[in-house]
Amino acid sequence: MTSLNSAFAGLPSTPRMPALFVGHGNPINAIEDNSYSRAWRAMGERLPTPHAILCVSAHWMTRGTTLVHIGARPKTIHDFGGFPRELYAQQYPARGAPDAARAAIELVRSSHLETDTEWGLDHGAWSVLIQMFPKADIPVFQLSLDLSRAPQAHLDLARELKPLREKGVLVIGSGNLVHNLMALAPGAPAFDWARTFDAEMADRIEARDAAGVGAALGASRVARLAHPSPEHFLPVMFPLGVADEKDDLSFFTASFDMGSISMRSFLLS
Repeated sequence: MTSLNSAFAGLPSTPRMPALFVGHGNPINAIEDNSYSRAWRAMGERLPTPHAILCVSAHWMTRGTTLVHIGARPKTIHDFGGFPRELYAQQYPARGAPDAARAAIELVRSSHLETDTEWGLDHGAWSVLIQMFPKADIPVFQLSLDLSRAPQAHLDLARELKPLREKGVLVIGSGNLVHNLMALAPGAPAFDWARTFDAEMADRIEARDAAGVGAALGASRVARLAHPSPEHFLPVMFPLGVADEKDDLSFFTASFDMGSISMRSFLLS
């Protein structure tokens, strides 16, 4: 097994990989042909082939520690209820990426990251990847969200992971810039507060104001409506954290689902 002292050095150097934020929304997007799944497939065809994928998903939450999955065969986790049988039958049999996962742990010096072998791939990861990389032939690992830490702490952690981009690792944050399940209104247009917060985040992302994005969480009534809980917001800090002024920004989806879910996604490359 690769030791932590040599994990990063042992990864092959590559041209710098892009970074992504994906508004993943409804798990049913994993099996439907719709505007979101088509955008994810098109993005997968556009991207250079990674050596490994680090996905930071809204659906792996911890408190008091950050875990990194180092397993060789991550299981497909069906962490939802009330959906068609076809969705529960889906498997995403990608290999794990133990060496890249250990390199990530090695890079982070500001906080202690711990290894995990129990998790796998939750639907925030596989429901996107099954469309983006349908062959499941790229190793994948996840990093958990420590809900006891503020957005700025997640941003600081992400910045330490930036060298992974030079080692063939595609960093994906999977959440939603607006996510309020209590306000879902199927078939309805987006609420005014949802559009307001989404537009404010888009402006700050375009301005490369990552700290300003993080500071917005919970800072106003609109922000609290947009995110009654933080888990779908925090993944955005990771692509922002591994980015720099050399990256071009492009939004590749920017619509709303069920009134209170922003599906805005962006690429930094």
